Amino acid sequence: MKRDAQQQEPAYVMHRRPWRETSLLVDLFTLNHGRMSVIARGASSSKSPLKAQLQPFQPLVLGWVGRGDLKTLTQVDVRDGPILRRTVSLYSGLYLNELMQRILPQEDPHPTLFAAYIEALALLAETSDVEPVLRKFEQAFAAALGYDFAWDLATDTGHTISATHSYCYDPEQGIVAAVSAGVRLQNLPGDALLALADGDYEAVASRRVSKRVMRILTDYLLQGRPLNSRSLFSHPRGERHES
Repeated sequence: MKRDAQQQEPAYVMHRRPWRETSLLVDLFTLNHGRMSVIARGASSSKSPLKAQLQPFQPLVLGWVGRGDLKTLTQVDVRDGPILRRTVSLYSGLYLNELMQRILPQEDPHPTLFAAYIEALALLAETSDVEPVLRKFEQAFAAALGYDFAWDLATDTGHTISATHSYCYDPEQGIVAAVSAGVRLQNLPGDALLALADGDYEAVASRRVSKRVMRILTDYLLQGRPLNSRSLFSHPRGERHES
């Protein structure tokens, strides 16, 4: 019986590691198949171009064959894309990759998130101010998993946020007006929440609130699983802790 084959699939490498003697096990984020893993046979041998081609942040078009959780790579075409030259941008890209690798279910397509990832890489290549880029991607990531929320709506009351009031955050409800069992954050200023609703991730108050909220949400989604990339931001060359 002929094995299922896939061709011309847009993809990015999230992570790779040695597999047996000369191959690589490659974790991918693909447009139409979501997160998946493939075996790149012979990729570690000195004669194979695959090791150089299968790099994180590199736009790829791939083909594979096989059924089940582990496919065999058959095609790699490298496309032009942004280059993350700054250390903080590189670390940020690694953080996004690990976030998806840890949490996304296998072979669950998220085309909107795929587009958000492409946009995030392009922005990371252009700026050293990575916080707004990370916060926007984190929210797109949460939305893809069903945890979207509006910055300007208190879900427990159904009322629009007031600039003069303070609010709370519950990962399962979003922004709420009252303290309840699921609340993880309190004292979120209404004016900062309204600024975020208007797309302002630059102001000091907006940065502080969005970082607090998205950290709680990503930790909630991780369910105790570690993110090794977070430690990169405390490295001397990592400039500031941004994730």
